[in-house]
Amino acid sequence: MEEWSFNDAFAEEDVRDFDARVKRFLKQETGRDEYPTYTTELKIDGLKIVLSYEKGLLKTAATRGDGVVGEDVTSNVRTIESVPLKLQRPINVIVEGEIWLGKSTLKKLNAEQKKKGEEKFANPRNLAAGSIRQLDPKVAAERRLDNFVYDLSKSSEALPKRQFEELKLLQELGFKVNPHFKHCRDIGEVIAYWKEWQSRFAKEDYWIDGVVVKVDKKRFQDVLGYTGKAPRFGIALKFPPDQVTTVLEDIVFQVGRTGVVTPVANLRPVSVGGSTVSRATLHNEDFIKELDVRLGDTVIIQKAGDVIPEVVKVVNELRPKTARPFVWPNKISECGGDGRIERISGEAAWRCAHRDSFAIQRRRFYHFVSKHCFDIERLGPKIVDLLLDKGLISTYADIFTLERDELLQLPRFAEKSVDNLLESIEKGRAVTLARLLTALSIPQVGEETAYLLAEDFQFSIFNFQKATAEKLEKIQGVGPVVSKSIIDWLTNKDNKKMLEALLKQIIIEKPKTLDVSKLPLAGKTFVVTGTLKSMSREEAEAKIRSLGGHPASSVSAKTNFVVTGESPGSKADKARTLGVNILSEEEFLKLIKK
Repeated sequence: MEEWSFNDAFAEEDVRDFDARVKRFLKQETGRDEYPTYTTELKIDGLKIVLSYEKGLLKTAATRGDGVVGEDVTSNVRTIESVPLKLQRPINVIVEGEIWLGKSTLKKLNAEQKKKGEEKFANPRNLAAGSIRQLDPKVAAERRLDNFVYDLSKSSEALPKRQFEELKLLQELGFKVNPHFKHCRDIGEVIAYWKEWQSRFAKEDYWIDGVVVKVDKKRFQDVLGYTGKAPRFGIALKFPPDQVTTVLEDIVFQVGRTGVVTPVANLRPVSVGGSTVSRATLHNEDFIKELDVRLGDTVIIQKAGDVIPEVVKVVNELRPKTARPFVWPNKISECGGDGRIERISGEAAWRCAHRDSFAIQRRRFYHFVSKHCFDIERLGPKIVDLLLDKGLISTYADIFTLERDELLQLPRFAEKSVDNLLESIEKGRAVTLARLLTALSIPQVGEETAYLLAEDFQFSIFNFQKATAEKLEKIQGVGPVVSKSIIDWLTNKDNKKMLEALLKQIIIEKPKTLDVSKLPLAGKTFVVTGTLKSMSREEAEAKIRSLGGHPASSVSAKTNFVVTGESPGSKADKARTLGVNILSEEEFLKLIKK
């Protein structure tokens, strides 16, 4: 099983565009007009769970994370009454669903918390996640968790041919399926369902944050497939975000790992979207000026994409007479040194003039150990802070030289917790080059760019260290700005010293690859140019790689094929001059399908 997340839509226009893309892609693949129907389901806001059954009996239950099975939580899941321990017939299946905690249950739990004089639970999703990970199953049982199953991933029997039939089958097997799924004949009925639930969702006992729309026929789902990150056959149509008013009490500044300074609103605490909010982003200086946000203002806030709180409007009628326009500072103490900040040329953002302050270093360490980098599971921000404050780490390499005895001297560190931390660190030593480059906080280098760099330098850090601006700028997706940033980082003496020490402590693994010599495009070099209708350039290049081919950024006599979309430019002209085979998008799709 792969872990995918649906792309989000927030307006009727977005879902109509989705419908048009589906029809266009199906026509390209099948050669005829297709008129797909859809199955709609409510999008439950909870914790994803994977349940495995053998001969109809519950075998394992696990959380999910980044496409791989996560923690084994079988003993706790067995306490959830709505999870069947035995199915209606003895088959082998793997299903996916959502664990959730009801609003009425949260209310009762908070009443109990109040009696104990303890802090109330604010976020039901986090409480559900925490409950399912309890060491004692009795605690999980007391929380009265519930679940809905929505996907049949694998089965020892033939899978249904329609999404709607799959949900019916899950019900027949004994799973609890949200009863409000519906088959829609066209996108108009999908939009009507979405609008209906905008006024109904708050009445349910579970939290709902939108509607999931999937092409009903599984045959069409297989044809549509996936992009790099999401299915083409489905979309998550979100409800308009909750908006509430509160008072802006202060504006403070947060310094990121690259030194960028972000203004943050300190708010009078208010409940929005199922959690208590006391801070919200103000994005940048231009945003503050545009809204004319002032201290003491009553403001409207919402959760952007239902995740990050943001200020969206000022209620001018309630503005205090003493309120004055906010003056942007020229110094931030967290920036270290003299605290100066400077505006980044051509951008709305400001950053620290000196980019080695303690605050920035902390952020870089948080990023270094995070899931998308070295993924050191038990080394979270609080432990990083403690290790920094106690002087046990000052460089990335220090993480891998921590000793058991010195960790046992730290407050609240028992033998078991120290052993667990050291085990996580040891596991984190092995990393791919792409993850290493992401972890180093090189300005302008995110996950996508890091992958392109790793591939172009044959997954060798030593090749990367010898990079030149000329070489970098030839890489697809790496222009002069990114190239300069990388060269500046590589030539910095402190960075060189840091990286040299780190490389002595870690193992750089090459990603697992197939025997490309046996793949259909083995030995073929492709250049993709222009705008493709059915996929992005990155997706096309990923497909070429998966079939054994080599995507290149420039055309030469060694190029086998140039794939042209709209407005292909000079690369197509050069291909004609050199006699290189030119493929239209339709011809390319037929080739990779074949």
